[in-house]
Amino acid sequence: METAVLVAQALATGLIAAWLSLGLRDNLLYPSVNETYTAQVLAMTRMQADYPEEFQQVAHRAITDRRLQSLAFKLVVLAESVACLMLWIGTIGLLMALAGTALPETGRMLALLGALSFTTVWATFLIVGNHFCYWFCHEGAQNTHFQMTLWGLATMVLLCQG
Repeated sequence: METAVLVAQALATGLIAAWLSLGLRDNLLYPSVNETYTAQVLAMTRMQADYPEEFQQVAHRAITDRRLQSLAFKLVVLAESVACLMLWIGTIGLLMALAGTALPETGRMLALLGALSFTTVWATFLIVGNHFCYWFCHEGAQNTHFQMTLWGLATMVLLCQG
């Protein structure tokens, strides 16, 4: 049973690392794709256009300074990079445990820290997005962030088994 649990943990951690790696790759190679939407959320531009009365009540929250928007995006990419690295280290630790060259507890601990980092990135998007009322016009992003938070939490629960 221990081997099956380690296989499941390594696969779950590796899959989440692979998914984040693809997103990180795009954020590094094509930053304008996601940076544009990050700036829109921070400036609340869609809300202002589609819900002007509601926007007026929370307009003081908007961040329209392009330097701050760019800095926010760079911090996101940094957090994704750290989480991605930690997830791959955790995956390697679990694979080493399967090979008998590392302790399973070490692999699980490293993977759990990676999954926690992943979950923190997406939960932070939910919290910050809530502050900028992104449920008004960025429902798809909010749903993705929620699903990724759940995926991270589920992976964390799996990693606590064994």
